[in-house]
Amino acid sequence: MTDAATPPADRAATPPADRAATPPDDWTDPRWRESALDWVGEHLGRHGRRVAGPVEPRVRPWSLVWRVPTDAGDVWFKANNPGTRHEAALLGALARLVPGRVLDPVAVDAGRGWSLLPDGGPTLRGALGGDRGLLPRWERVLPAYAELQRAVAPAAGELLALGVPDHRPEALPELFGALLDDEESLLLGAEDGLSAEAYGRLRAHRSAFAEDCRRLAGSGVAPTVQHDDLHDGNVFVAGDGYRFFDWGDASVAHPFGTLLVTLNSVADAFGLPEGDPALARLRDAYLEPWSDGHDRATLREAARLAVRVTRVSRALSWRRALQGADPTRAEYAAAVPGWLQELFVPDPI
Repeated sequence: MTDAATPPADRAATPPADRAATPPDDWTDPRWRESALDWVGEHLGRHGRRVAGPVEPRVRPWSLVWRVPTDAGDVWFKANNPGTRHEAALLGALARLVPGRVLDPVAVDAGRGWSLLPDGGPTLRGALGGDRGLLPRWERVLPAYAELQRAVAPAAGELLALGVPDHRPEALPELFGALLDDEESLLLGAEDGLSAEAYGRLRAHRSAFAEDCRRLAGSGVAPTVQHDDLHDGNVFVAGDGYRFFDWGDASVAHPFGTLLVTLNSVADAFGLPEGDPALARLRDAYLEPWSDGHDRATLREAARLAVRVTRVSRALSWRRALQGADPTRAEYAAAVPGWLQELFVPDPI
């Protein structure tokens, strides 16, 4: 049990291997709820605050989130499942490494995967509201996020030690092969899973995928934290800039993989067709911070490769998120084979 003032070395109280082996919490158990509420109350008390009303829950297979009213405004409690439990330790590390660019936790318990966060205010989604005239706002958000990634890159090894998944290009070919051996996660033969033909095509693609990863690893861009689900609902708009949150899908990876989800979500939100020049402008705005050491053609090629291989990263993130026995996980299970089949669709940039 640690709070935001605990020295960084104490934030990862439980070794990564132990966290992975920890069984999922039963969020419906009254004893678990009482324990979590006591933890929230204890840490609020350390900051001179108290719970002022009933919590409002939101439950997904990968996390439980409570909105907790207090006498000084709302806070948010999050409990992660075993597959996303690294998020708590990552939040503590990011608050130290890039203060002001993420929420500063009130408290984190890395071993249990619990975090207590202040309210972040309005999101970018609320600010944009689907208004295409506000699309250039993303051209300011993406460089800010890129600078966060650059600042964190020297600490990539520390993040791996905290249990953040290793999705660096060098690691992905082996992870891809292991995923293809997990027929249950692939829903092999099921209506919403992989057909035998698609499965064979993916297995035949392993060499080409490994070559893409080899080329990406040679791009000269250092691995760092990669959010892996950066869309307008995961960015807070503040008076002094933007704060990035919801890091449960994050990994240590090639940074440019971020563009996969971000550009897909922007295209969907604003109704942009494939190849729309606005998407290329956003890509280039994101890449600009790296132009001090790389020419733009090299950066664009690395971005193309990163977007392609990150489809496997997304499948791996979904498989982790769906660990456990929550019966609602079946509603999301098709995401794992679905992202793998995206390997054969055209690159968005």
